[in-house]
Amino acid sequence: QVQLVESGGGLVQAGGSLRLSCAASRSISSIGFMGWFRQAPGKQRERVALLVGGGSPTYADSVKGRFAISRENAKNTVYLQMNSLKPEDTAVYYCNAVLDSQIYWGQGTQVTVSS
Repeated sequence: QVQLVESGGGLVQAGGSLRLSCAASRSISSIGFMGWFRQAPGKQRERVALLVGGGSPTYADSVKGRFAISRENAKNTVYLQMNSLKPEDTAVYYCNAVLDSQIYWGQGTQVTVSS
């Protein structure tokens, strides 16, 4: 099992930056699938960025070149650096992990981008 706790959300103006953190309750070095998703009001949850195994990160087309996902195994933490934020990035952002075929979610952190 793993518990995930997101932090770092908030209110930011368009063009600004935020860094989200996802702290895991256990070592993430053996967790091969971790990522960030988001859900805007009235919309389905969508994938934002994924780290799968030792491969390169993958991103939704809407955030490519603006967002970057990374992991710091020593701190059991995954980050999402978000730059050049747009109002359409407004959503609740969720951290996700797949461990032993079980899917885990954090509670989410709100990101609001004002125009």
